[in-house]
Amino acid sequence: MSDDRSCSGGILMAFLAGGLIGAGVALLYAPVSGREARERIGGLGGDIKRKADEWTAEARQKVEGLIEEERSVIKAAYEAGREAMAREKARFESVETPENPQ
Repeated sequence: MSDDRSCSGGILMAFLAGGLIGAGVALLYAPVSGREARERIGGLGGDIKRKADEWTAEARQKVEGLIEEERSVIKAAYEAGREAMAREKARFESVETPENPQ
């Protein structure tokens, strides 16, 4: 299931990157002055940086959420294992005491 998400996310990223590259090429071939073209390309670069920062922040939040979720699962499993071990140890000690051999 996570492979499906990463695959569709990759396709979306490729689509957006292609659109941005196409927009940049269109600006280079548009009949405008060099100064105006540079300003447009600079604005496009700023847009790309802003989008990349947003995607990075979203990815970081998702990863931190997954890490926290995994951490809580591991902690719960560890505690359950400790409790089970304590129960078995108590049961074993009560069965094989020197006063009560079985």
